[in-house]
Amino acid sequence: MQNRRDFLKTTALAAAGVALAGCKGPQSFNIVKGDGKMHLKFFPYELKLTHTFTVSSYSRTTTPDVQVEIEYEGVTGYGEASMPPYLGQSVESVTAFLQKVDLSRFSGPFQLEDILAYVDSLSPADSAAKAAVDIALHDLVGKLIGQPWYRIWGLNPAKAPSTTYTIGIDTPEVVREKTLEAAGRFNILKVKVGLDTDEEMIRTIRSVTDVPLAVDANQGWKDRSKALEEIFWLKEQGIVMVEQPLPVNRLDDTAWLTERSPLPIFADESVQRLKDVPALKGAFHGINIKLMKCTGMREAWKMVSLARALDMKVMVGCMTETSCAVSAAAQLSPAVDFADLDGNLLIDNDRFSGVKVVDGKLTLPDRPGIGLQLL
Repeated sequence: MQNRRDFLKTTALAAAGVALAGCKGPQSFNIVKGDGKMHLKFFPYELKLTHTFTVSSYSRTTTPDVQVEIEYEGVTGYGEASMPPYLGQSVESVTAFLQKVDLSRFSGPFQLEDILAYVDSLSPADSAAKAAVDIALHDLVGKLIGQPWYRIWGLNPAKAPSTTYTIGIDTPEVVREKTLEAAGRFNILKVKVGLDTDEEMIRTIRSVTDVPLAVDANQGWKDRSKALEEIFWLKEQGIVMVEQPLPVNRLDDTAWLTERSPLPIFADESVQRLKDVPALKGAFHGINIKLMKCTGMREAWKMVSLARALDMKVMVGCMTETSCAVSAAAQLSPAVDFADLDGNLLIDNDRFSGVKVVDGKLTLPDRPGIGLQLL
């Protein structure tokens, strides 16, 4: 009979074989004699955007990022922390947090609840750093089990929705160019709004395509009555949902707007973690779950369950990320109403191959863990 250590080594080898079977081209797995401990590694990795990314409050051409690896018994799980400006986190804060994480106190990666509760207890903030550890652990455990997480959660990958593709605020010429690039590849587009140029943005896109649109105001609208008027106009233009129309401190006004809106209203900046969800019932029709805000896959899955119990709609989104974090979030996608998982498509220097968009629809890889392949 195998002892526990031999069983884990055998499982690791089997998991590696499953992953290799799904790879195109050579890929090696360095299976070594393990010491029974988890080893955490991390390094900065700046994400380079294909186009300047503009929302109602800022523009940027890069996004700071930290890549994370957790190795156990010769198998490596991958994670990442992506830090757009509004999160208020940095490479320095993420690395400082990760330096505090001591995984040697745990006997193995399968104690997910205990490990992630410990990680969460290390500080009241640092959500992206916590998400990086969470994602790497989920990837590692899935590889050791030999199954992707959507299957572990009992989800049907055929139910993964189409993903939106984001068109940032820009000049009509650039907006037209970006829309033409996306035409034919996506079944729904997401348009950043929240400035005086909203109608011009929508009309420009409508001159190129008639696909359904989602809009994200990123708190850019300030007057609830004007916001309602704009939403009625947007519905006439084929918009299907609205994300974070008003500032986060205007919850009563948002509830007023949601009650009257002909389109579903989703919370983004207004919802960070599981504890935030109950107070949003009635103020929004649904929530947008992002791993970098909620600390990772474990809490995201709980947020899906809670939102459904409260009869709220669910959307899964992302920051600008590599295919690592996007593929992690995509494991949840068969359980949601909308998906905005295009962060890996907005950068030029992805390190991984993972979830794909085929005919506009998310297609989950049948590889264990979160389904990654290093490029």
